[in-house]
Amino acid sequence: MAENEKLDPMETTESETVETVDTPEAPVKKEKAEKKAGKKPEKKSKPGVFARIGQWFKETKAELKKVQWPTWKQTLNNTLIVLAFCVVVGVCIFAFDKLADGLLKALIDLFH
Repeated sequence: MAENEKLDPMETTESETVETVDTPEAPVKKEKAEKKAGKKPEKKSKPGVFARIGQWFKETKAELKKVQWPTWKQTLNNTLIVLAFCVVVGVCIFAFDKLADGLLKALIDLFH
């Protein structure tokens, strides 16, 4: 058996006790106790709308500086590849359309 399996699950150490004290419920209990004592809970001030918009623009600018932009050669190469695939797909659609049109006309002429 491993060392940690030998320990009694009911035993707690100091580190485990400290971990259980810092629960997310602790601030809620503190606020409830302050309300009962007649104290107003501290309000967390939130920045104004324009301050948040300004912060958003600053963060956006910082993120855009991290972007690895493609070179002109890479952009041109990728554009040409996209255009070539568009032409190929267009030709395939055109060929299928003409084939389907021819088959439908043949069926209509056959039964008409």
